[in-house]
Amino acid sequence: MNNTLDQNLTLEGKKVLLRVDLNVPMQNGAITETSRIEKIIPTIKLLIEKKAKIIILSHIGRPKGKVITGMSLEPISKKLSSLLNKEVLFNKNTINENTLSEVNKISNGSIMMLENIRFNEGEELNDKEFSKKISNLGDIYVNDAFSVSHRSHASVEGITKYIPSYFGLQITDEINALKKITSEIKKPITLIIGGSKISTKIKIINNLIKKFNNIIIVGGMANTMLKHTGSKIGKSICENDCEHLIKEILENSTKYNCKITCPVDVIVSKNFEDTGVEKNIEAVNDDEMILDIGSKTISCINMIIAHSNTVLWNGPAGYFENPKFQNGTKKILEIIAQKTINDKIFSVAGGGETVAAINKFKKIDSFTFVSTAGGAFLEYLEGKTLPGIKALTQNV
Repeated sequence: MNNTLDQNLTLEGKKVLLRVDLNVPMQNGAITETSRIEKIIPTIKLLIEKKAKIIILSHIGRPKGKVITGMSLEPISKKLSSLLNKEVLFNKNTINENTLSEVNKISNGSIMMLENIRFNEGEELNDKEFSKKISNLGDIYVNDAFSVSHRSHASVEGITKYIPSYFGLQITDEINALKKITSEIKKPITLIIGGSKISTKIKIINNLIKKFNNIIIVGGMANTMLKHTGSKIGKSICENDCEHLIKEILENSTKYNCKITCPVDVIVSKNFEDTGVEKNIEAVNDDEMILDIGSKTISCINMIIAHSNTVLWNGPAGYFENPKFQNGTKKILEIIAQKTINDKIFSVAGGGETVAAINKFKKIDSFTFVSTAGGAFLEYLEGKTLPGIKALTQNV
């Protein structure tokens, strides 16, 4: 990617429009998880070092072009300021005729954050006039928001048509990590995929089955696979009418010589409060639900990972939010983390629930790369071209 922000660019005194994703979880006005804010710090520090005038464009939530008090970026600007140990000026107004003169006043090496870009109706509509309007605020544009790059929005895609545009450091790391998994593969390569619905992940499975050696299916998705291949799953979470999807997966796995692994034993309970009982899959009763994977399945996953050079993990193994049913997810994490540290395998994890599990067990540093992007991460793995990435590649 030759249009990446780097040390050779002269940026002193230049106004840099920096699109980042600061859509962090908040409760009662307080930020509960800051990894997205922390990830953009290297790009901001590089711009400060280069004495650029940094104008941050970002969003939180889905205000649909309306000003919504609870969706202001002001608390996030304060958090960023404390993490950088540097003042972040906050521009409370939505973009108007005065914004340019306010931006022009800031000194070299300083930062101004504009209010939630989605308060402007033109943002999500990818409106041409709004794209031009925001491009006029800066001299160059930098996209460091991989997690919104699957959106054709004005501050992601439209703006690149009117201003010299570059990839930021964080987005470059993200794309390089995903490229290593999808095109520059070091085999054997294993996908561990979980979550509740197989229908939402079928495109990922069918795209990766051609390139991967192993696909391990866990979580609610595994229940659907098991049910359709003749196993009893009691009253477990499961999708019906998926015969054609399961058939497709099994046919493709044979065609491309990719081994599909499903749980052989599970932790069951009659409700979410009771302590689980470990059972072989054929012993599950009608009044029981599967809430985690069992020890034989964990051993099987351990064996597969032991013989892998690359591992991609998306989706928990069970109802990990409840400590009684967290063992499978925790053990998978520990196996991958240990293998990454000892044998230097290339490990990538991503998706909302996966990141939540990694944070819960404090394993964020145990993977080669952890993607905080949700939809963009999944769409990239489906083999889709993301509008924000395409725009930057085209408009060099």
